[in-house]
Amino acid sequence: MLGIKSQQQPTVGVVGFPFSKGQPRHGTEHGPDSLREGGMISKLEEFGVKVVDNGNLDVENGIREEPESAIRNPRVVGAANKKLSETVSKLLKMKQSALVLGGDHSMAIGSIHGHAQAEPDVVVIWVDAHADINTPLTSPSGNIHGMPVSFLLKELEPFMPATAGFEWCKPCLSAKDLVYIGLRDVDPGERLIIEKFGIACYSMHEVDKHGIRAVMDMALNRVDPSGNRPIHVSFDVDAIDPAYTPATGTPVQGGLSMREACYVAEEIYKTGRLSVLDIAEVNPLLSTEEKRKLTVQNSIEVTMKFYGSKREGTKPKDYELPRP
Repeated sequence: MLGIKSQQQPTVGVVGFPFSKGQPRHGTEHGPDSLREGGMISKLEEFGVKVVDNGNLDVENGIREEPESAIRNPRVVGAANKKLSETVSKLLKMKQSALVLGGDHSMAIGSIHGHAQAEPDVVVIWVDAHADINTPLTSPSGNIHGMPVSFLLKELEPFMPATAGFEWCKPCLSAKDLVYIGLRDVDPGERLIIEKFGIACYSMHEVDKHGIRAVMDMALNRVDPSGNRPIHVSFDVDAIDPAYTPATGTPVQGGLSMREACYVAEEIYKTGRLSVLDIAEVNPLLSTEEKRKLTVQNSIEVTMKFYGSKREGTKPKDYELPRP
């Protein structure tokens, strides 16, 4: 099992998923490069993390499919996520952890599927304003970035219609191995699914009621009481309040503060079991230059906490106290 805190710190394999066809707005395809340009790779390296940047996957954004059902662009989304699944699985089998820079949140289909091929005992912590668990039959929009969990969940297989482009994607995740943090905009069909299958869910109501420390304790204990399973974190930047990450496609007021988001990341780092991290839904085309920079800066800040950066300060790599 890979773990960021293991004695031999694993290399973090970075891969960009420059993709926007899981939803209707252009811009998320620029997310990976905007995060790199904001200093994501260099800051991790300066902090002492061993990084291999594998560049961006070659995925198709230009094709618009003629709709054959209520689902938008299923073949394009399916083909892109198949590539991502194969890439994530390959990185993990090379004993690297994976940092996947999105891209809209349909990316989680490929990222989690690939993770499960390499580490079948994976648990998923989904940090998001939205549950993203609509099926093609419950979705009010037809946008696949609102459906990724339904393609992965074993319990939903009887409720999923055959979808062109997803023949390769076999459900790989059990409801008991998934936990939500930060929800505050959930569709009726999603609420039904969460309750029907008993999926652990800590919405912003629970965060406000119990505090983020108790929520993280409950969430980790719920999906991994033994404390030895690999962790996949799928982090949508709209989990954070739009005051801090405004350049995203579906912002919802009342989200995690930067302090709370950093605490989530710090606690997951402390487990030593983070294997894959998705950063989804940065959209630099949806806001002003100032707000774009704020979104990128804060997304990088939270990402750094997943890899051990501490708010009380961290000694720079190879730093020696200067003498007069």
